[in-house]
Amino acid sequence: MSPPKETVLFEAISTPPQSFTVRGFRILAGLLILAAAIPAGIFFALGAWPVLPFIGLEVGAALAALLWHARASRRISEMVLLTDAGLSIRHVNHRGHVVRSVLDAYWAKVEWDEAAPRGGRLWIKSRGRTLEIGRHLSAPEKAELAEALRDALARARRPDFDNPQLRETERLTRSTPP
Repeated sequence: MSPPKETVLFEAISTPPQSFTVRGFRILAGLLILAAAIPAGIFFALGAWPVLPFIGLEVGAALAALLWHARASRRISEMVLLTDAGLSIRHVNHRGHVVRSVLDAYWAKVEWDEAAPRGGRLWIKSRGRTLEIGRHLSAPEKAELAEALRDALARARRPDFDNPQLRETERLTRSTPP
């Protein structure tokens, strides 16, 4: 006999914005190389050719830093999952390490401090534990997530029971003409 499957009541997956495409990186690399070629040509014309390798290293370091940042930000994600068993938060950092926290959904409370820096701070508090979620979201996205999660938690605390006898009675009262 298999265990009963958990019903998903709410799920939110958030990732940092990924506007940097491969084509965009190639364009930026070309512009950076072109911008570095101008002073390199001037230094070469003045006879200061020993400076050229340092300009090349500087361009290479800038491009490597951009690639590292793009790769690291692709790994970051956060999933907030509300099931009938509880509230689970799964956070993956830029190194790929996973931190999973499980909270009691009945006692969970969503708080949003919009006056905090970087678009405010969004917390989930439950039985003495406090977790910050949505660190990389903008202020409107945090407000939307807070409202949706509050609504989902309220629905989870107030379950609607399905009684077939009540459905039958309701169907009969609707079909009977006045």
